[in-house]
Amino acid sequence: MKTAPLIDHSVPAHDELVERAAALREQLWEDAAETDKNRRLPDRGITAITDAGLIRLMTPKRLGGYETDVRNVLDVTTELGRGCGSSAWVTGVLNSGNFMAGLFPDRARDDVWGDNPDARTALMLVASPTAASEPVDGGLLVSGEWGYASGSLHCDWVAMLVPVGDERHMVLAPMSELSVKDTWFVTGMRGTGSNTVLADKVFVPRHRTMPYMPVVEGERFTPRPDEPLYRSSVSGVLQVFLLGAMIGEAQAALAHVLEKAPRRAIASSTYKAQTDSVPFQIDVADAATLIDTARFHATRIADTVDRAARLDEPLDVPARARMRMDAANTARKCREAVDLLMTAHGTSAFAEFSPLQRIWRNISMGSRHGGFGARIPEEVYGKALLGQDPRQTSYLL
Repeated sequence: MKTAPLIDHSVPAHDELVERAAALREQLWEDAAETDKNRRLPDRGITAITDAGLIRLMTPKRLGGYETDVRNVLDVTTELGRGCGSSAWVTGVLNSGNFMAGLFPDRARDDVWGDNPDARTALMLVASPTAASEPVDGGLLVSGEWGYASGSLHCDWVAMLVPVGDERHMVLAPMSELSVKDTWFVTGMRGTGSNTVLADKVFVPRHRTMPYMPVVEGERFTPRPDEPLYRSSVSGVLQVFLLGAMIGEAQAALAHVLEKAPRRAIASSTYKAQTDSVPFQIDVADAATLIDTARFHATRIADTVDRAARLDEPLDVPARARMRMDAANTARKCREAVDLLMTAHGTSAFAEFSPLQRIWRNISMGSRHGGFGARIPEEVYGKALLGQDPRQTSYLL
């Protein structure tokens, strides 16, 4: 029996990380229907992603992580998304959770990764109406329910928002002290297992609590000049890490349609193959361009965040508002591209056996995530262009 090759966990280059993700694509594609049906990632999927080191992208180097940058996460999750959108989404969320944990003091970071450099942190930013905290000696007692908790089925730690007086704090708690309620009954991104996390008077020591809004605004509670990653714009990180899954799935949809086209006739026409049809040619060209446009805007966010962090130049409000718009535009272009490909391929795209219907459902839902939808990013960017304060509309900048 062959044994699995050992993964070298020294800090790899960008291309190697993308190659590791690409090596998993076929397996993820094979498991994607099961992932969708079971509403969670299969064990072998999350294990393969972890063993490839793809959960270490935002983990501090001194604790065994890769401490890469935002562009690396975008490119890795895009590659994973070509195999399975839910797997890519969860990988992005767990890396964003690890990024958030990396902003905490060293004592908290040691709690998370001291014994396990592959520890995974789910991140929950939904304001829970049931969340509550009670000050006690040495910290807080935290209770409540947090919905839409992507990655909660596969994490070791959870970073979640709780009210502390008139402020909101980010707190870190081990998943072993929390529970999950099965609430994720949806039509798209089913495999993310974004259920509801419950806490009942869970003690969180003071060193694992951190005011949230100052962090969003760029304040650093633990300056680390030798770790530029943790100077990255929080809102930029949070937006980019969800985009790769949709870009990758849109790319997979295009590849599938192109592969099948030479063997598919067009009903009620003389075309023996879709490839002979000029309207079909135009449709796939338009879809490919929409995906390229989506990729451009996502890459611009990642490169903007990485450059500012590397040079230690905080991003101003207009730049952050533009990133919010770029993220919304990326999501929308992916959705438009897949809609076009569904029409170009034909009605069999909606058959249950077709991977296209799964991709269509995933992107239809993912692109309407709260960070991208409700026309809030457009309003935010418009206010910035007009010299108004976009924070009147949304704090996520």
